[in-house]
Amino acid sequence: MRIPIIAGNWKMHNTIDDAVALVKELKGEVAKTDVKVVLCCPFTVLGEVKKALEGSNIALGAQNMHWEDYGAYTGETSADMLKDHGVDYVIIGHSERRQYFNETDETVNKKVKKALEKGLIPILCVGETLEERESEKTYEIVKNQTLKALENIEKSQVEKIVLAYEPIWAIGTGKTASPEDANAVISYIREVLKEKYGEETSEIIPIQYGGSVKAANATEIMNQEDIDGALVGGASLKAEEFLAIVNF
Repeated sequence: MRIPIIAGNWKMHNTIDDAVALVKELKGEVAKTDVKVVLCCPFTVLGEVKKALEGSNIALGAQNMHWEDYGAYTGETSADMLKDHGVDYVIIGHSERRQYFNETDETVNKKVKKALEKGLIPILCVGETLEERESEKTYEIVKNQTLKALENIEKSQVEKIVLAYEPIWAIGTGKTASPEDANAVISYIREVLKEKYGEETSEIIPIQYGGSVKAANATEIMNQEDIDGALVGGASLKAEEFLAIVNF
């Protein structure tokens, strides 16, 4: 049985003081839940957030990483650097990275491989633009992105990945795919995994939904058969809102 995983993506928010204060608000309340909870924080606060999370059941995540171990990559951060801070998860291929920083399916694949090699759990994001959705290319896009991101990744490794369906048109816009539509796409992604890795493996991999998830719609989204959690943006910056999602 897949355990739901709720991951908060803070994006470019929170100084150290802000981050530690938010963690303190969350720790005691999250202890009461039976879902997996992850906080994906900016690089600058990872160390202090890890300390603040001590003794809690909340895992630490990062929002990006480079696929090389070291080198002349100004401004980048390696998997080993993340592990130095006690990071467990890393978001890879988020639509904002693809849209604003020219990430491609090929670089996403390299990052997924490196994360797995280093013992990090990738939260691998796929999703279509509004133009692609209106052109009825949603299924084609998510299939291509999924298969290219998982190229040359073996069954034993892919079972360690978390997938996140994030329709780009629903991120930060206030728009949300209907729970039924989101579930249909996630069900399709699971079929893609089944074709590539077999039914048993496809049933192991959790697939989240991300895209303007908030307290008001979390229960309806999470009650869908194939949705195994949420990748939460803005709503993860407010303790009360995020806890309402965690406790859907």
